[in-house]
Amino acid sequence: MPEADASEAQKNYHLDVPQTSDAFFLKGSNCYDWGFKNRLARIFNPASGKTVMLAFDHGYFQGPTTGLERIDVSILPLAPHADALMLTRGILRSIIPPTVRNSVVMRSSGGPSILRELSDERIAVDVEDAVRMNVAAMAVQVFIGGENETQTVHNMTRLVDAGNRFGMPVLGVTAVGKELTRDARYIGLATRICAELGAAFVKTYFVPGFETVTAACPVPIVIAGGKKLPELDALQMARDAIDQGASGVDMGRNIFQSDAPAAMIEAVRGVVHDGMGAAAAHELYETLKAERDG
Repeated sequence: MPEADASEAQKNYHLDVPQTSDAFFLKGSNCYDWGFKNRLARIFNPASGKTVMLAFDHGYFQGPTTGLERIDVSILPLAPHADALMLTRGILRSIIPPTVRNSVVMRSSGGPSILRELSDERIAVDVEDAVRMNVAAMAVQVFIGGENETQTVHNMTRLVDAGNRFGMPVLGVTAVGKELTRDARYIGLATRICAELGAAFVKTYFVPGFETVTAACPVPIVIAGGKKLPELDALQMARDAIDQGASGVDMGRNIFQSDAPAAMIEAVRGVVHDGMGAAAAHELYETLKAERDG
């Protein structure tokens, strides 16, 4: 039996202090369960409301991408600087030490390689396995306008249903069909479809008129880094995206293919979390690069 409360101090119920029930900090995320929100709060920094995700899941369809030939050598030193790691379960189990503190966003769709029609993807990870690996979110590719558009949308909705049973957010990754132009109209279409059908957040490309894309999407958007750009251009893209409503970036090649990857991810953090302008962030990049080269 528990011991009786023998304290002689007067109890204080703080009757003059009402219990608060604060809204969750992420756009469109207030009605999720506790575990679901906790996972999102491991991806998005509650202080800034934003995230710097490090993407190195490219090998799931294109093999040993330049800069990812040895993930243990090229990526592990960058992990402490990222809020979240976007990767495959094979890399998580074989390369990433279980002592890392990062949240994990796991690539959970796949099938075809670069030698085949890329939109012919299927769900590639069971939600129970993702929970077993303590994953914070599962990512699924959605090919709006692609040959297998309906199939990939159904991949996402099936994963959303499974994820909701386990408190697991789903990231909808847009891949607009080849015949469609990457502009605000089609990116807006793709992101809105993902959000309408249950994605907790969406990854897409930064395009002119991006502010209309984020305004029309009821859940957070993170931008893809895309092809390798000069460092200043990549930082300017990140700055413009944040200014136009993005909730973070998911960069890969613009970090791990940089001449100084650790300096670059620090500069990206300066933009996303600290409000630095592109020029100031690029100066930080050059300074850190010189220190490490020296």
